[in-house]
Amino acid sequence: MTMKTIAIDGPSGAGKSTLALRIAEAFGFVYVDTGAIYRTVGLAVQEAGIASKDEEGVASVLPDIKIDIGYDDAGKQRMLLCGEDVSDRIRTPQSSIYASDVSAMPRVREFLLQMQRDLATRYDVVMDGRDIGTVVLPDAALKIFLTAEQEVRAGRRLKELLEKGTKTTFEEVLKDMQYRDYQDSHRTLAPLKPAEDSVIADTTKLDFEESFELLAGIIRERFDL
Repeated sequence: MTMKTIAIDGPSGAGKSTLALRIAEAFGFVYVDTGAIYRTVGLAVQEAGIASKDEEGVASVLPDIKIDIGYDDAGKQRMLLCGEDVSDRIRTPQSSIYASDVSAMPRVREFLLQMQRDLATRYDVVMDGRDIGTVVLPDAALKIFLTAEQEVRAGRRLKELLEKGTKTTFEEVLKDMQYRDYQDSHRTLAPLKPAEDSVIADTTKLDFEESFELLAGIIRERFDL
């Protein structure tokens, strides 16, 4: 049986994870937050005292990194690093920088690629990230490129961080986002860009419910639901 696959790509703070989770709940898909997987690798590297751009150092710890994905009662993905739930610790601005830097490394991407593809062979999945439609699942039945203006994305991310108790400012979040946007779109390996057959969804002027309805309409039409 061919599984249904939805790939959602887009820049940091576009709302990919929140919307993908809601879509998974609404349509009965398994949600896979690939950004969280890279953040978990980044956290392991950070806590090992290795610089985020030290490729040899990062490669040296990969064999010791044991990543598992779990789901809580609400169906939300939880990231486990060597058996420890690190889902909250991977959401800091420093973790964002580490995630962006390590995700540009070929050995890290190779390390995680098969894990992501295996999930799509076993479940109907909605998977979000930065190269899902272009690299991880190039044959996905539906590819969506989710975006919004940078300042709007920074404001959304700031609200999310403050609600979780992370002390930061709009200026710090915007600076971090500018760094990630540049790094993700200019890296040599699998740069952030829409797949040629992606549906572009700009949510700059939409609230969460309106953004969900936009994506839900695209999904219903593609899969005749």
